[in-house]
Amino acid sequence: MAHRSGRGQAIPIEPWRSFLQEIDERLHGNLALHCLGGFVVTQQYGIGRATSDIDFLSVAKQHNEDDVEAIAGMRSSLHLKYRLYVQYVGVATPPCDWVSRLRPMFPDATWKHLRLFALDPMDLALSKLERNSERDREDLLGLARAGLIDAGELKIRYLEEVRPYLLSKHSWHDRSLELWLEMIAQAKQ
Repeated sequence: MAHRSGRGQAIPIEPWRSFLQEIDERLHGNLALHCLGGFVVTQQYGIGRATSDIDFLSVAKQHNEDDVEAIAGMRSSLHLKYRLYVQYVGVATPPCDWVSRLRPMFPDATWKHLRLFALDPMDLALSKLERNSERDREDLLGLARAGLIDAGELKIRYLEEVRPYLLSKHSWHDRSLELWLEMIAQAKQ
C-alpha cells in the first residue's frame, strides 16, 4: 500500500526496526543518513518490493569514529546477523537542490543518535535516471501510480536541476527521460 502523503511509516517494520536500533546503539553521536533507493521506495513511499540495503548519498555525523559502513555495511556483524546492510552510493546524479527537499523517515522511532532522511519522490526518481535499470523503471512507475510523480514537474526538475550539471551523455539522459515520461503517461491510461 502506497503512502500517498509520502510520510512513510512512523516506525520501521522488522527486521529493519531491530537492525536500525542496533546501529543507533553503536553510535557515539548524532548521525543523519540521506537515503535513496529501494529502501526509500518501500519504507517511505510504500511501494512493495524486496530490498536488503539502505543506500545513502551522504552522511552527517558528529564523531569521526561513527563509520556507519563499518558498523552496518557489507560483511559487518550486523549484516551477518540481519542480512541487511547500509552502503554509500557514489554513482547517482540527484537534482542539485535535493537536500532542501529531504523528508524525515520514521518520526516515532526512539533512537538516541540515528536519523534517516529520504529523497522526495521526484528527486528519488531522477537519481535513478542515469542507471535506468529495469528496477529503476519499476520504481518510477510505482511512484507514479501512487500519485507521487508529476510528469511535468519531473521534466522541469530534470531540465533545471540535473541536465545543466551533467558532464556528458546529455542526449542519452534526454532520451531516458522521454522514455520515462512516456511510461508515466501510459501508466495513467
